[in-house]
Amino acid sequence: MPAPVHVLRVALPTPLPRLFDYLPPGGMAADAVAVGQRVQVPFGKRDVVGVVLGHGPAAEGVDLREALALPDPAPLLQGELLASLRWLAGYLHAPVGEVLATALPAALRRGEPLPETATFGWRRSEAGETAFPAMRAGKPRALAALLDAPRSEDWLDDAAPGWRSTMRSLRDRGLVERIEMELAPATGPRTPGDAAALFRPNDEQQAAIDAIRDARGFVPLLLDGVTGSGKTEVYLQAIADCLARGKQALVLVPEIGLTPQALARFRARLGVPVHALHSGLTDHERAATWLAAARGQARVVVGTRSAVFVPLPEAGLLVVDEEHDGSYKQFDGIRYHARDFAILRARALAVPIVLGSATPALESLHNAASGRYAHLRLRHRAGNATPPRVRIVDVRKRPLQAGLGDEALRAIRAAIDAGGQVLVFRNRRGYAPVLLCHDCGWSAHCPRCSTPDKPTPMTVHAHGRRLQCHHCGHRRPAPQACPDCASLGLQPQGNGTERIEAELQARFGDVPVLRIDRGSTGQRDALQAHLDRLGDAPGILVGTQMLAKGHDLPRLTLVVVVGIDEGLFSADFRSGEKLAQLLVQVAGRAGRAERPGEVLLQTHHPEHPLLQTLVHGGYHAFAEGELALREAAGFPPFAHLALLRAEAKQADPPMQFLQRAAAGLAEADPDIVLHGPLPAPMPRRAGYQRLQLVVSAAARRQLHAVLDALVPGLHASPEARKVRWSLDVDPVDLY
Repeated sequence: MPAPVHVLRVALPTPLPRLFDYLPPGGMAADAVAVGQRVQVPFGKRDVVGVVLGHGPAAEGVDLREALALPDPAPLLQGELLASLRWLAGYLHAPVGEVLATALPAALRRGEPLPETATFGWRRSEAGETAFPAMRAGKPRALAALLDAPRSEDWLDDAAPGWRSTMRSLRDRGLVERIEMELAPATGPRTPGDAAALFRPNDEQQAAIDAIRDARGFVPLLLDGVTGSGKTEVYLQAIADCLARGKQALVLVPEIGLTPQALARFRARLGVPVHALHSGLTDHERAATWLAAARGQARVVVGTRSAVFVPLPEAGLLVVDEEHDGSYKQFDGIRYHARDFAILRARALAVPIVLGSATPALESLHNAASGRYAHLRLRHRAGNATPPRVRIVDVRKRPLQAGLGDEALRAIRAAIDAGGQVLVFRNRRGYAPVLLCHDCGWSAHCPRCSTPDKPTPMTVHAHGRRLQCHHCGHRRPAPQACPDCASLGLQPQGNGTERIEAELQARFGDVPVLRIDRGSTGQRDALQAHLDRLGDAPGILVGTQMLAKGHDLPRLTLVVVVGIDEGLFSADFRSGEKLAQLLVQVAGRAGRAERPGEVLLQTHHPEHPLLQTLVHGGYHAFAEGELALREAAGFPPFAHLALLRAEAKQADPPMQFLQRAAAGLAEADPDIVLHGPLPAPMPRRAGYQRLQLVVSAAARRQLHAVLDALVPGLHASPEARKVRWSLDVDPVDLY
């Protein structure tokens, strides 16, 4: 009897929850291909890149196709990272091939060759040394002047942002050359004692540093510090100690805009190359950083959500800054939460993890109160900085100019005249939320989206010239006249960041007024460029929540918060937590240096309990009351949720799919709690009818038991082929 043919079990980036069998390429033995290696295979009419996850005998009577190639001589995914990703696929009930593809940088997913990971720098060539004294003044000469010694590309990023195009021009002229630089020692040139010499912690900071430094093995630590309390300095001391022990450190930050500021500070203090990983980099740059971490060359990696997937063969410390931030959650594709996966990886790697925030997530505070996390408190601002004075401003029956009352405008003038800077916070980008006909009441709405009782308004952009739906992205020019009555009385209603910017520019023409939102910061390092443009001069920043996250603005003395009332009455059970976190974070930007700060909260509901609690009791008083309400209502962290959503052009197929799912869940466990199937809070988006089913369980084990029983059948059901559906375990947003 012939010996069975052994095949490769390959995970492919498809929504099918299974592995695919292929013959090894070129007549190789199957066991010569390692688990975790990339493999290029034919799939349908195209070639795709998958990951080998095992070997086994071929099924009888099946005509197998042969794999095409092995791009790498050794596995890319192995050890802890591969095991953690397989766990993540099981926890999210997601196809393992899609999870592995999410973890790999795009260039490696496409099967491109492994990039070079050496550290490169630049120096003047012999011709450049000769020509330099005679070079004319300008950017090329200024850049060449920096090359009085070989400079690393990291150093140039900090010293001369935007240097690359000019440097390439100088190289084309033969004046500079790119060189491979010697790696810094793994431990770095500085020891924890050197870091301490640069920074003298107060007693609270020292206690936190000692707790992190003394942690051995897996220890989750919640660094709960008020804004301006010096959490970043605590991170730096802990990372310096990690480097001194010859280990790697990973730091997650919530926004791309924070990365340049964090990189510059970390590079200046740690004395080793600090690698960035975020979506603002090219595919090649992201792949190079990922691979440098895998090879142990990247000793410190600072990145956004996807950086949680970097290999860490010599891990010593993980840090999640602003751990409460919603941007750590992926809302499409594989719906993972980077903070939660970082905790899982820290456990698997047996290293400490620090979760830092001035407004910790309620789940994190609950874990600290129950003893699952060590709770490190920083109750005071660092140095001589004092907390800002917060005032609630009642704007009922008061005239408003682009949403700003007279009291706010006077305060802005006074702050500028005193040489300070001002932040006007409005968490709605665009010029105005809606375009309205003053004569007949017509309003511009999205033809593809709707809420339960009305169409979704389109936001006015470009000073009234363009309409855009912020839910599906649909755009169109604003009409010149009303489509219903032909009136020319079309008027933008309400205020977005563009309109507030225009009003402030008209009123305060003597100082720069800069807008910081998604529309003004689309290009690489644009946010940092705006902040650099303002510098230390008096001026005004108008921005969305991008400015509430971790930015250190030492000359900011006044924060004015506009338009918070919408968040006070949301149906989302997390809305109060999100609003409280946002208000505390944005208020914390004021008064972070020697100058005292002030915060004005404009509202039509000055007596609202949330505002009163925050102003008089602070975030922790709010959190204590909110946790009690969550427990009484059976919401997380006292229950565990999964959100099953389905959508199609018509409403019947999603309803039938979810009804089948509800019946399967009830059969698997009659005690499971189901809400739905019901229309989603936004039942129509981008032309699709959306319905959802919320599954709630008292215990995590109970929730996953019923999902384990349900999900395989859903993939195979005939109803699934008529809808687009997704499963979100531990959703942070039911919208």
